[in-house]
Amino acid sequence: MTDAFQTGQLIGYARTSTAEQEAGLEAQVRDLKAAGCAKIFREQVSSIAQRSELERALDYVRGGDTLVVTKVDRLARSTVGLWEIVKYLEGVDDGGVGLRVLNLGGETVDTKSATGKLILTIFAGFAQFEREMMLERQREGIAKAKAGGKYMGRKPSAKLKADEALRLFRQGRTVTQIARDLAIGRGSVYRALEAAGVKQTPDPCMATSL
Repeated sequence: MTDAFQTGQLIGYARTSTAEQEAGLEAQVRDLKAAGCAKIFREQVSSIAQRSELERALDYVRGGDTLVVTKVDRLARSTVGLWEIVKYLEGVDDGGVGLRVLNLGGETVDTKSATGKLILTIFAGFAQFEREMMLERQREGIAKAKAGGKYMGRKPSAKLKADEALRLFRQGRTVTQIARDLAIGRGSVYRALEAAGVKQTPDPCMATSL
């Protein structure tokens, strides 16, 4: 349901995993155009690879805009990933950015609508559950590895880059740019800023022409 009042542009994002899925990509673009998208970012890349066009779309949107995708799995591969994108969009200056999914269980859902906000609350619960299950599996795996004498400890990654992320943020770099430069997720950047007591400020919108 899309009972929200639209104030900005509709910005589309389309993705398929491989070059062999050209027809699927074109079908998404067609549906996004039919939905009224003024600009569409598209790419053929796996959901686990770096998605440069998605980053450009996230940098492009401004407050009042709505990011539109045909299905949730075109945008994120997990509930946690989806929730992080939604939180980022909501934090954009001047009113935040909405997310519209053209087909979610047969319905069009817009996070700016009352129905969309309810679904967001449900997604938040699922994201927390998924995160806790992942941590539980990690703890179980570590315990088994320690019992077998095979646990060598986790290689330090994002934590070692927290200071660098903070330095870049204070230099005026956006969260998306920092994440890309340090090869870590935006969520890791936000956590580094929170740990340093820095008020989270959404990425400034950088218009990038295709």
